[in-house]
Amino acid sequence: MTTAVRAIVYANVGAFVITLIAPGLMMGVLGLSPEAVLTQGRLWQPATYLFVHGGVFHLLWNMLAVWMFGVELEQRWGTEAFVRYYAVVGIGAGVCVVAASFLPFAAARDSYYAVTIGASGAVYGLLMAWGIIFPHRTVLFFGIFPLTARVFVLLLGAVSFAQAASAGGGTTVSHLAHLGGLAAGWWYLKTPNPRPRPRPPTPRPTHLRRVH
Repeated sequence: MTTAVRAIVYANVGAFVITLIAPGLMMGVLGLSPEAVLTQGRLWQPATYLFVHGGVFHLLWNMLAVWMFGVELEQRWGTEAFVRYYAVVGIGAGVCVVAASFLPFAAARDSYYAVTIGASGAVYGLLMAWGIIFPHRTVLFFGIFPLTARVFVLLLGAVSFAQAASAGGGTTVSHLAHLGGLAAGWWYLKTPNPRPRPRPPTPRPTHLRRVH
């Protein structure tokens, strides 16, 4: 694992252990509740929810995805740029959940009092970067069906949108956070603002030879 990906995995595992010891932190303090952010001033929640997971498999799958898609992005961009991007898409997904709670969809209205947890918003941001940078890479959908990375990301976005717009679509999985991660990643990589760029190649030492 690369430096930032390792740190993200360790931080999530550490937070998971802490919430096992003190489970009240998950729902009341660290998880993202739009109602708590807007009425109780818990402005840290759009960042802390990324490190809280509801079970071993929830944690395992998200960290597996961070490793699968994050390592090559960090190698390409460098650690600092990768951390900045991960923060933008993760927090951006949380902000989108808060903002979307005012939309006239059943799932959006329900999300105002619901608690969102998990790193999947940031994971979808990593997937967006993959779809933009490596559009023709092959991804096995459900481990069986080969799709290009671009088609894979478009398919995930369409499924998340359909689920978020349907009644009860966000009760167990925060499709709003998934859409927010995709949107934040697209905005960050497509706008003229400073964004991750590949690191310049390491210069090789120059050997001088004297000509007689």
